[in-house]
Amino acid sequence: MTSMLRRCDIFCSVIDNFGDIGICWRLARQLVAEHQLDVTLWVDDLKSFARICPEVQPAVLTQRIAGVWVRFWSQPLPQLSPQEYPKLVIEALACTIPRTYLELLAQHQPEALWLNLEYLSAEDWVHGCHGLASPQQGLSLNKYFFFPGFTEQTGALLRERDLVQRLDAFAGSTAAQQQFWTELGLSHVIDFDTKVSLFAYGQASIESWLAQLCTAQTSTALLVPEGVLANQLKTLWPELATHTSAQRGALRIDILPFMPQPQYDYLLAACDINFVRGEDSVIRAHWAAKAFIWQIYRQQEQAHQVKLEAFLSLYLAAAPEPLKALLLALHRRWDNELPLAELWPLLLENKDKIALYNQQWRSFLMTHEDLASNLVRFAENKCKMPRNFS
Repeated sequence: MTSMLRRCDIFCSVIDNFGDIGICWRLARQLVAEHQLDVTLWVDDLKSFARICPEVQPAVLTQRIAGVWVRFWSQPLPQLSPQEYPKLVIEALACTIPRTYLELLAQHQPEALWLNLEYLSAEDWVHGCHGLASPQQGLSLNKYFFFPGFTEQTGALLRERDLVQRLDAFAGSTAAQQQFWTELGLSHVIDFDTKVSLFAYGQASIESWLAQLCTAQTSTALLVPEGVLANQLKTLWPELATHTSAQRGALRIDILPFMPQPQYDYLLAACDINFVRGEDSVIRAHWAAKAFIWQIYRQQEQAHQVKLEAFLSLYLAAAPEPLKALLLALHRRWDNELPLAELWPLLLENKDKIALYNQQWRSFLMTHEDLASNLVRFAENKCKMPRNFS
């Protein structure tokens, strides 16, 4: 599909190290690869970006990676030529595009479209706000809200064209998984009874769960990306402070360096249970379709719990009652940092049934177009409409 838009700028302010840039980097690559757009990704923290994209050189202000122009978002922005201003600009995930850039965009590209790419939400009010115009005083640019979501009344979810087929083929191949673990230096993982990826914020009650796994009759490989929780585990298991792995009884913990996004996708497909946090990793857990528990980004006054309940209501609407009750309890306990040990045997017992349900949920999500395609179509349709400068 060749787009009439031709050029696109995405602005990303890196928050919480990886979540926002993770979304923007996936979107930028897909717009280039599948929609043939010339994309510039403006990023204000190249050092954090390099953690999930090793090709990034933090000291280089302009570089091209995977077909995307990556530029350092400095204050002020470097001076651009009139030809460098795009037809489409995306203000991603609550960042704020510099006013001077927008004024020059309106001058050099008066028909440009300005999209506010919002955070993922399953709340009903999103349906009324998705695609809504957002008039801007003093700027002759048309701005619109664009919401990712789980229904056809939203912009849907990021999903590359062949992603699910690749993940399913990988999940069905023992040889491919063995090669994957070997390339990570974790060839032992394939021999463990249960493989768990654990990407989460801090968990006050995690120690009792770890103790349970140590004394279990079956073995568990716990794969923990670097970050807040990994640092907490180093406190609980001092041997992890000097080594990237440690084993006590039936539990082995491996601390993983952050990995390129395609590799993380395969990690989720290779594990039996995935703990995910924030926005980017939970979307990828959907496509892996294994049992997962989502820790939503925490907000003041527990406002995030409303968002979590909205998601659970939608996600579990068609779930059979035993699984629904279990998944509700697991998510609520994990979100509130309550002990997980009591529910863990039930999760192990039902993980295959949960995976089967998640495959059905994934099939429902795949009846919707992917977010990048929806975004391009929305932008092209708006660009064809008569301009409204009121």
